[in-house]
Amino acid sequence: MIIAILGLLIGIFLGLKLNITYPAKYALYISVAILASLDSVFGAIRSSLEGRFNTEIFVSGFFTNAILAGFLAYIGDRLGVPLYYAAIFAFGGRLFQNFASIRRHLLEKFRSRVATRQGE
Repeated sequence: MIIAILGLLIGIFLGLKLNITYPAKYALYISVAILASLDSVFGAIRSSLEGRFNTEIFVSGFFTNAILAGFLAYIGDRLGVPLYYAAIFAFGGRLFQNFASIRRHLLEKFRSRVATRQGE
């Protein structure tokens, strides 16, 4: 989990400090790919808290989800159909589910610590 958070922080830092620009026509593809990547990061954090983290699953999911989301946006753009909505709904929904699981896990951990302190 520490590696995922550290990688995310390094990526955010580099993204803010480096002056990298891209054409505005790619904004849709990049935003959908970032959403899919964030879904993978939150899934990794959740599975790490549950003791089920697997690096191979995280890395493969991170890249394949981003590529699939970008591909859906591209195909939809070529067809004139907003297929990127499918990626937004799928990855956005999972992102919120993962965040809710992380929140519940942390709350349970906090409650158990408070209960053990009160029992001492």
